Amino acid sequence: MKKVKCGLGIVIALVLCITSCNSIKKEKSEKKGVETVIDSIQFSYKELSGIGKDSLYNRRDNSDIIKVDGTYYVWYTRMVSPETAGYWGTIWYATSEDEGYTWKEQGMALGLGENGKFDSHSVFTPNILTYQGKYYLYYTGVKPTPGNANNEFENNSTNDITAIGLAVAGSPDGPFVRVENNPVLEISNVASNFDSFRIDDASMLVRDDKVWLFYKGRSIIHGKSGPSKTQMSVAYADSPEGPFEKHDGPLLDKSHEVLIWARDGGVASLASINKTINFAADGENFSVIQDSLADIPIAPGLYRPHLENGNPETEIPGWGISLKGGKGSAYFARFEMN
Repeated sequence: MKKVKCGLGIVIALVLCITSCNSIKKEKSEKKGVETVIDSIQFSYKELSGIGKDSLYNRRDNSDIIKVDGTYYVWYTRMVSPETAGYWGTIWYATSEDEGYTWKEQGMALGLGENGKFDSHSVFTPNILTYQGKYYLYYTGVKPTPGNANNEFENNSTNDITAIGLAVAGSPDGPFVRVENNPVLEISNVASNFDSFRIDDASMLVRDDKVWLFYKGRSIIHGKSGPSKTQMSVAYADSPEGPFEKHDGPLLDKSHEVLIWARDGGVASLASINKTINFAADGENFSVIQDSLADIPIAPGLYRPHLENGNPETEIPGWGISLKGGKGSAYFARFEMN
């Protein structure tokens, strides 16, 4: 079975270029006889308005972007300033009419779950899939730390686990309603597994009549060093609501943020920790095809037509939204990739 995704306000424009490998790298798949070539990828950044720097709110971890009836949609985590961590956020959305240069925040897309539920403290890192006329909003949820006397979230490395939930709507503007079988993906109960403590960053694709949910995982055995050791994997289902069956183990090391996109019949992915572009003709067996990247986009999402209704098989236009900011500040920039 084969299965398979690709990513300020009023502030000085940033134009950055990534210097890539001196040579073009190729991967050939014996399974499918596919050859893919990625020339030296370059990113450039420009300011955007509407969801840029803000004195009241910080925004981060945006979804991939879809277009509905000529309007572009993006979902993201919003926190009250000066909080910059998504573990204290809710999910909001914005729209654009000019390919992501100007955005208008439309409102909250998904609030906190009910008391006692897995997502009762925070909902964050959303992503989107349109499938057979419905809009599926995947997200990460956490609840207050078990045993905390003040019913607070500690963000510890022992029992503050996460899970991936799902809410569904008939329109990109909502309302999004949580599915009954939430969460749709949970951590492994085997401590030595790569995803036994945290799972996050759902990233969707429809391939071979299956729904692919790529995600990152952290192992409980890594403790506080876990963020630097996250790995990417995938789970498969016959429908967007699951049930999802996990791939046996990780697919890609050093992939703290999940960015995937369809390319040449396979899947390309940016591994953020070791700053590489990777490719898998079958969507599972990844090889490095470009390394030594610099100034890569942070927590990015791409405009991906694959996620729109009908899930067309097409190349990405090559632009998206990524995180910018420093201490106490988190906002978005628009980027392009050639």
